[in-house]
Amino acid sequence: MSSQHPEQQAEQAADRLPAQVEEERREQPIARTGMFGSKTTGDTSGYGGLVVRQSPKVGAPRPYGGPDGAAEPGEFDEIADQLERAFPDYGDAIERVVIHRGEMTFFVKREHLREVARTMRDDPSLRFELCSAVSGVHYPQDTGAELHSVTHLLSITHNRRVRLEATCPDADPHVPSLVPVYPTSDWHERETYDFFGIVYDGHPALTRIQMPDDWVGHPQRKDYPLGGIPVEYRGAEIPPPDERRSYT
Repeated sequence: MSSQHPEQQAEQAADRLPAQVEEERREQPIARTGMFGSKTTGDTSGYGGLVVRQSPKVGAPRPYGGPDGAAEPGEFDEIADQLERAFPDYGDAIERVVIHRGEMTFFVKREHLREVARTMRDDPSLRFELCSAVSGVHYPQDTGAELHSVTHLLSITHNRRVRLEATCPDADPHVPSLVPVYPTSDWHERETYDFFGIVYDGHPALTRIQMPDDWVGHPQRKDYPLGGIPVEYRGAEIPPPDERRSYT
């Protein structure tokens, strides 16, 4: 009998991405060295020799299982099968399926994103009625797919959750807006545009929602420079981070 808690067992079993041998990892390109990106001063963290390599784009093998991490066909297989049946271009639209930590993500080619989302919403066997969030991720080393738009869907009918993830290059940061399918994604897409610079084509009013209208750049990109504006606090003025006193 295992001494692990059942939740720990389920979490480990749910991590379905295939493992890599050491020789395969060494062949991958280096994404960064060190822990905190220190370049101008010595790294005193003890992680100065750390080498982080770019992870390959892998997908989970069948059977996908379900949120409980079972190794046999389960809820995630049902969702994939139902989408494949309802969406004729499934093989061309879905680049890969990732099952990680008990969560399911469909990587969708951006030109098919809106129709896949419409199918997820309208098909009776799927019925993902609610878009609960749209978020962005920036991977500077992922050449040709630096920006990721992640749509979180919830099926109230079947009590299921999935993600649709579409990528676009930094040089062409365009993804179809899902406002025509899920009106609740309106402000979510504005926030993702504001912070990551992803342009949602077809959005009714794609303007900044957090930063001032004349703000330059997108603050949550990983290559955004560390800086800021002075902040007044109880009569004291705190300079932006890049102008503060340095002790190095």
